[in-house]
Amino acid sequence: MIRPILKYGDSVLHEKTRIVDAITADIDRLIDDMIETMYAAPGVGLAATQVGLPLRVFVVDISVGRDPKGLMIFVNPEFVERDGVQLEEEGCLSVPGFNATVMRPMRAVVKGLDRHGDPQQIEGAGLLARAFQHEMDHLDGTLFVDRLRGIKREMIVRKIHKLTRAGKW
Repeated sequence: MIRPILKYGDSVLHEKTRIVDAITADIDRLIDDMIETMYAAPGVGLAATQVGLPLRVFVVDISVGRDPKGLMIFVNPEFVERDGVQLEEEGCLSVPGFNATVMRPMRAVVKGLDRHGDPQQIEGAGLLARAFQHEMDHLDGTLFVDRLRGIKREMIVRKIHKLTRAGKW
């Protein structure tokens, strides 16, 4: 089932998430829904907070469904390592229509559980490292806009407030 994606300003997006105690049928259904929602959007990642649940779950597929082995599911993820720096433009399904250059690690190693509760550890570089950091930020209540400073951040937030007042956000 495709779920609605929350937009910047919704309180759930700014909450720290809770650990998933057990991978139940509800969590399994959530994961299926998140995958379907991410591909329909289309996006390269989606965190549970973006569909309204403050749980430590995210899905990523930088191939956007073109590579059957590209889909990664993390439950209760944590960073093991991060290093290097990349500056690239990025957007977010919860901040549609806005992009900005954000500093991210060039390489990131994330560990957590897969959808079956088995431990996994995956290393990502480039876009995958960026996606890992972006989704982990969501799990900590941070959006890419929150990482911006100065005029760029002010412009985006101001435009979002204007769209909200006009009923278009």
